[in-house]
Amino acid sequence: MSRHPITITDDTPIADALKTMREQKVRRLPVLNKDGELVGIVSEKDLLYASPSPATSLSIHEIHYLLAKITVKEVMTRKVITIEEDCPLEEAARIMVDSKIGGLPVVRDGMLVGIITETDLFKIFLELLGAREKGVRLTLLVPEQKGMLAKLTGEFTRLGGNIVALGTFLGEDPTNRLVAVKVSGVAQPTLVQAAKAAQCQVIDARDA
Repeated sequence: MSRHPITITDDTPIADALKTMREQKVRRLPVLNKDGELVGIVSEKDLLYASPSPATSLSIHEIHYLLAKITVKEVMTRKVITIEEDCPLEEAARIMVDSKIGGLPVVRDGMLVGIITETDLFKIFLELLGAREKGVRLTLLVPEQKGMLAKLTGEFTRLGGNIVALGTFLGEDPTNRLVAVKVSGVAQPTLVQAAKAAQCQVIDARDA
């Protein structure tokens, strides 16, 4: 999560909130009351919808006057979905997907201590798949059987390979799983041959 997230108070004018988002390059801001308690969350979309249209007939002075009158309290989402800081990462991701939201405030004893966003999850995804490390990346369709992963990784290790990253995903049906594995120290053809010998179907193989 991002610790010490940028926040605003519920009496902040929406023009100031938009300015903060653009200066800090964020798309959502937790909203606190005067006691520092989390009372809402506001997104860039919320603020833009509340702003006058560019096609408005209002003068620039009237627009500034209206924007100064509208505060974040009037447009923020009040029922905020939050998680505790010990929430598993995959559970946080599931909540975000199921709730169709791009960020989750993280609380401890009811007080805001951080926020996790889609960007944070993308960074973890890169790490899980070893995107910044060199190796041979194999995408395999592996039978859903006990010991198959151990058999596969054991074979790669026996060949002198170092497993940089490994991730499993739902396969075509309940009888198999997709496995993405990155291995360094062994040539691609040797790894492909070993995977096939372990009864795995090679979907893709590439140096990455």
